[in-house]
Amino acid sequence: MIYDIKEFLKNFFTSRLFVLGVIVSLLFAVIIGRVFTLQIINGESYQDHFILKIQKDITIEAARGNIYDCNGNLLAYNELAYTLVVADNQTYNSTKEKNLALNAELAEVIQMLLDNHEEIYNTFGISYNATNNTYSYNVSGTSLKNFLVNVFGEKSYDDLTYNETFGFNEATATPEQVMDYLMHDKYHFGINQEPTEANPDPVQYSDEVAYYLVVLRYALLENRYTRYVTSVVAKDISDKTVAYMNEHSDSLEGFYIEENTIRKYNYSEYFSNIIGYTGTISEEEYEQLSKKDSSYTISDTIGRSGIEQYYESYLRGTNGEQSVYVDNVGRINKVISEKDAIAGSDIYLSIDAKLQKATYKLLEQELAGIIYANIRSGDIPITDVYFSLIDNSILDISHFSSKKASDTEKQIQSAFASRQKQVLASLKNEFFSDSPTINNKMDDEMLDDITYIVKMLKNNKVLLTSEIDSADETYKQWSAGNLSPAEYFKYCISNQWVDITKLSVKEEYADTSEVYTALVDYIIKEIGSNTGFAKITYNYMVHSGTVSGRDLCIVLYDQGVLDYDENYASGLNSGSISPYDFLLDMIDHLELTPAQLALDPCTASCVITDTKTGSIKALVSYPGYDNNKMANGVDAKYYERLQSDKSNPLYNYATQEKTACGSTFKMITATASLAEGMIDTDTRVQCTGVFDAIDNHPRCWIYPAGTHGNLNVSEALRDSCNIFFYTCGYDLATKDYNTYDDASGIKYLQKYAKIYGLNDKTGIEIQENKPEIATEYPVMAAIGQSNNNYTTVSLSRYVTALVSGNLYDYQLMNKIVDTNGNVLKQYEPKSTNIKDTLKDEQWDSIYSGMRMVVEDTNIFNGLSVNVAGKTGTAQQVTTRPNHALFVGYAPYENPEITIAVRISYGYTSHNAEGAAAHILSYYFKDEKLNEILSKNASGVNAFTATENFTD
Repeated sequence: MIYDIKEFLKNFFTSRLFVLGVIVSLLFAVIIGRVFTLQIINGESYQDHFILKIQKDITIEAARGNIYDCNGNLLAYNELAYTLVVADNQTYNSTKEKNLALNAELAEVIQMLLDNHEEIYNTFGISYNATNNTYSYNVSGTSLKNFLVNVFGEKSYDDLTYNETFGFNEATATPEQVMDYLMHDKYHFGINQEPTEANPDPVQYSDEVAYYLVVLRYALLENRYTRYVTSVVAKDISDKTVAYMNEHSDSLEGFYIEENTIRKYNYSEYFSNIIGYTGTISEEEYEQLSKKDSSYTISDTIGRSGIEQYYESYLRGTNGEQSVYVDNVGRINKVISEKDAIAGSDIYLSIDAKLQKATYKLLEQELAGIIYANIRSGDIPITDVYFSLIDNSILDISHFSSKKASDTEKQIQSAFASRQKQVLASLKNEFFSDSPTINNKMDDEMLDDITYIVKMLKNNKVLLTSEIDSADETYKQWSAGNLSPAEYFKYCISNQWVDITKLSVKEEYADTSEVYTALVDYIIKEIGSNTGFAKITYNYMVHSGTVSGRDLCIVLYDQGVLDYDENYASGLNSGSISPYDFLLDMIDHLELTPAQLALDPCTASCVITDTKTGSIKALVSYPGYDNNKMANGVDAKYYERLQSDKSNPLYNYATQEKTACGSTFKMITATASLAEGMIDTDTRVQCTGVFDAIDNHPRCWIYPAGTHGNLNVSEALRDSCNIFFYTCGYDLATKDYNTYDDASGIKYLQKYAKIYGLNDKTGIEIQENKPEIATEYPVMAAIGQSNNNYTTVSLSRYVTALVSGNLYDYQLMNKIVDTNGNVLKQYEPKSTNIKDTLKDEQWDSIYSGMRMVVEDTNIFNGLSVNVAGKTGTAQQVTTRPNHALFVGYAPYENPEITIAVRISYGYTSHNAEGAAAHILSYYFKDEKLNEILSKNASGVNAFTATENFTD
């Protein structure tokens, strides 16, 4: 037994197995030792090196400078806020796994944000209407082309082709086609998943959640080549949302809460067209700005318009930098180095915020008063007011068909659906009629429908405007109304003026009749869900009484447009309050504003200037908008509403709108005639009512009711006598050659208009259109007609020069102050002296005439100061009211300020004069703003309905 054991051991230790065992044991011991060294002895050091292996440089955005008014009232500032961001840093085994996991995670966050009423950050090129579940592009032109290029992953727009898989042309893809493409399970984000054997019941997201999934997945896709760059999910989130994300941080990987600042604006409605707003820099803007300043980054916030844009270099400050170590999912673990950001400088404007607000309110009240008076007089039919509730989207007609619609909304929708069915059937019958109707023989509604359809086809690039030959005889017949739509569309198809790739037709086999059928099908489908087309139908339903004004007024409460009032609501329902009286009351108390109604007039502007320094004290454009909803990422729904708003709030009516100036030009004609010796202060001209020296025999405004008699220049200004100034224009045209010469007369009028600065922009820092001095017909130009076209701010500069003798370069900035309180830039008046243009007694004759203009009315009665000015009435189109203008100054004896007011389509110049009177009353503290406004619209403008004023 012992022998056997010894023999076994001997054989074992001398065998190869023993040698192998020793070797394995030694290797195992080495491994154990190495593991011990790595894990126990040097474990902490190696762990640190593992975690800190990725270095990243972070830009710290500088705090943007504030904007103040002239009295130090804060207008634009930064506010600390929390931003929810997401980074696509996780690793997945397949695209399918990524889609399932990432979509589920994002959908949970999206639903939470919607439940918490947060605004999901959205720069996607397609908007979604949750009410009727439709999509629309919110970009156009080059921006739309760039969007499509990015969606389909091509290098340029020219590379977009017909997509065989999805069956559409990428270059002309509809919003619905783009969404289907991006949602597809097999090719892209996997949102619309099809049932399979392995997954017979795939996850189904609501339409709204699915839309926002595309928005966020697309944002992550744009950052796919930059691993640690985050995409914004929501800005300025609530504490409730912050708490949710913190509680679910373990399950919601890749989401982070960042502290940053957002731009905020006080007095936004009153200052929006001056200050503008900020936004994230676009690729095009980055390329331009980074050439001048290399410190810009692709994630910077910049000024997008107004003062924010013009003084961008002062407001933005200097960004800081931070070098950090991040872990494998992008979390910061250690800061290596840091360079502090330097805040931007503060801008102080010349504008007085209180005066700006008061002027805006008073203009709005004046507009409401004009509308009120003209409804009462019948000049504005009440049915037009009813329809305006739909036409300018005060009421959301898409909500009429929603599940949450009120009984009244459902009743209106039922009537509309019935009417729409008839309209579509009538159109289809017309398109396929054996004897189609030519346009000139159509009824008004059908003609409006056809006009809209043609416009829609052009906008959708189905009708190719660039291909249409305007010299073609058939096209001329169409333009003259002597062709039917059916004949025209067939002719367009035969001449290849129609892009058939937009239609559901196989191009290679289609003949004209097949293409025409496809075109009609396209038209009927498009207009069947088109809001603009629906409004045409509603227009005829409202005016015929099929949709009642009472129902529309009730829906104002149903949709929350107006705060609920039991007395009015019950009165409307019972019939004790008529919709006519109800709307008059709402207009009178500005519960419904002129901007909302978008009837004539609904826009106005005013500029008030210091005569001593040329600084602008108020520059108002009505209506304004909320630039808080434009900064920090544009509110897409709000921006879309602004763009479709018929009162056009994004347009600056003080600096961009150009119209004829009417009789406000007559001081320039007086200046030219006095300076050139055509008249002196004693020269008298007999007003005969008709000017016979030129062929068209223009009349004085007072004729045939009477004439002005024998007038000198001051009296001619007082009475705004056209005959006197026709004579001045005619005499200037005969000065050089003793015979009438059109060009010679225009030359002199242009010379003196240029002296008043009307040949160029005023110099103001925000967007401004260049004025236009008349280039023909000096007799008509002499009274402000011909092709004179001026902005309100240019008229302000002109009257300020007239009164002060100085042509100022306008500027909105008062001073720029850095973070240490050092004044970097101070406003200094820059002007050209024009006092030598006339002698003192000649200036006085003009001033005296302007004073008599004001004395001749009772509008300025009761003011503590004397006012001088000139009214103007300018016709732009015969189908709309005249523009109303007033330029003036006060006090008359020692001018302190000038004022220029324009009410677009304001009927009579005395409406502009009335607005100026109330503004001056507030400025000179004769009345407090609340006292003036307490009179309501009807009280302020009671004279409009009872007195006839003519300029």
